[in-house]
Amino acid sequence: MRDDLLPSLKGRLIVSCQAYPGEPLRDPDAMRRMALAVLEGGAAGIRAQGLRDLWAIRGATDAPLIGLWKDGASGVFITPTAMHAREVARTGADIVALDATARPRPDGRPLAESIEAVHAEGRLVMADVATEAEGVRAAELGADLVGTTLSGYTDDSPKTPGPDLGLVERLARTLDVPVVAEGRIHTPDQAAAALAAGAYAVVVGTAITHPTTLTRWFARAVQA
Repeated sequence: MRDDLLPSLKGRLIVSCQAYPGEPLRDPDAMRRMALAVLEGGAAGIRAQGLRDLWAIRGATDAPLIGLWKDGASGVFITPTAMHAREVARTGADIVALDATARPRPDGRPLAESIEAVHAEGRLVMADVATEAEGVRAAELGADLVGTTLSGYTDDSPKTPGPDLGLVERLARTLDVPVVAEGRIHTPDQAAAALAAGAYAVVVGTAITHPTTLTRWFARAVQA
């Protein structure tokens, strides 16, 4: 693992390059090009999902890459098992993101098994959580970073209109590992506010790389 990896992300923007199934941009080469475009714009790293996308992006850049594998549509589906975690690590992703919420994992295996699988491949783990308790537990189990990615997407976490800055602040105050702010960050001001709340780095996806949603925002405003 590169010694400069985490320092290169401190105080910086990471851009999530993902498209949903069935969308015109749901293509590994499209996501590769998207990744190169946002790096040119000043992103310090990329977050992407799917083995083919990760292989394509890794082949095009050595910028820090957070990888995940979405398998399923509900419950725990972000890199849900140790098998998924190992395969993501083997794409060359520097950091493997996985669901670290308290919800049951689809194979019934413990979260610790997935974290250990990633470390065995020489990669770091980003634990996507929804609550402070989940973040604390993930760090205790060995997660190298904790992200607020799933706040608002589980039954026991509030869905705030923008990023959950309260959770960012609490985790940053409590944990010794870097806290990454992610989720509903739609403006530059919100990204800056997340850093001010104590985030080590900020992940932005939809507001930069999802033109379908961006167009919908503008279309609704014009139609109104």
